[in-house]
Amino acid sequence: MKNKFEKTVELLAPAGDLSRLKTAFNFGADAVYIGGKEFGLRAKSGNFSEDEIIEAVKYTHALGKKIYVTVNIFAKNDDIAKIEKYALFLENAGVDAVIISDPGVLKIFKSLTNLEIHISTQANVCNSYAAMQYVELGANRIILARELPIKDISEICKQLEGKADIEVFVHGAMCISYSGRCLMSKYMTGRDANRGDCAHPCRYKYVLLEEKRPDEFFPVEEDTNGTYIMNSRDLCLIDKLNELADAGVASFKIEGRMKNEHYIGGVVNTYKRAMNGEKFDYTSELEKLPHRPFTTGFTFNDEKKEVEKSAASISNFQIAAVVTEKNQNLTTNGESNDIQIKIKNKISTGDEIEVLSPSSLNGKTFIFSGDTVSVPEQIVSIDCPYELKAYDILCKKIR
Repeated sequence: MKNKFEKTVELLAPAGDLSRLKTAFNFGADAVYIGGKEFGLRAKSGNFSEDEIIEAVKYTHALGKKIYVTVNIFAKNDDIAKIEKYALFLENAGVDAVIISDPGVLKIFKSLTNLEIHISTQANVCNSYAAMQYVELGANRIILARELPIKDISEICKQLEGKADIEVFVHGAMCISYSGRCLMSKYMTGRDANRGDCAHPCRYKYVLLEEKRPDEFFPVEEDTNGTYIMNSRDLCLIDKLNELADAGVASFKIEGRMKNEHYIGGVVNTYKRAMNGEKFDYTSELEKLPHRPFTTGFTFNDEKKEVEKSAASISNFQIAAVVTEKNQNLTTNGESNDIQIKIKNKISTGDEIEVLSPSSLNGKTFIFSGDTVSVPEQIVSIDCPYELKAYDILCKKIR
């Protein structure tokens, strides 16, 4: 793959908390998007308090990178006063942009702040007229609906050239509802997806019930893991980045503010290497991470039913630990290094550990020889044959 992306196309990563933000930057993200404790569409992702947002902005800007904050709920009247206060806080905190879907929220931010405005995919922008309308209202970037083919993306980029940037999703989970606007969660559980509290009922297991046989439940079978009649496949455009860049896309966005460090580090690492033109088995690397079968979605897939085929999540590896910031690479002898790690999942003696790193050590393996450690978030020292750095990740293959 030719290196046509550096300094021209942004790689934008999700971050559900400060640890995941640092992971994203360690693996090469140019910018991150985060959510505060309110007003974003990932209420269960951990998110950032106001103090944490201030800390995240300082950390991000010290690296010369950018940070965007989601304020993309569909607001109600009771939200307005709090959003006005939040808008002033975000400007004072120094965030680089806010991601908005509600026109009323857009008006608040334009009237009270000078922050850049990015229009969320939740706004369902599918044509250049809609995109230009948001530009006239003050938008600096449009995050297009995921249902658009490459032809339409290219046309919108040309229409908005010099007026606003275009951002598209290139990787991650897709909602079965149109650009994420769904009522199933609210109807079935009382949790409103359009206010960040989706219960993901499309991922539940369902059976078929016939009206005259109320006591008979007929399974809708697909595989041994269950039924997935409404689960869309995961988007993966790793092989289509050239076409998107040629179309004029300014930012490649990765979905996943609910995902852990392993997923974020692995996806960012793979896409960054692809954008840098490295010779690398991109697909095999992505297959190691938790995912549903991949699809190019509506962007490149003319056979739309392929997007909607039901799919279970699969994974070959899981995160074992993250290298900590302190006390690293303390040489204990001429053959190995003592490194500090934060445990994420149980590691036992004899486990084969694989390194996930933005460095040349990526993919290196070693056998864990220490005592079994299993307490999540516990910090321990282990012998490692490689000089790893903070936020490098240790993974183990699922047996």
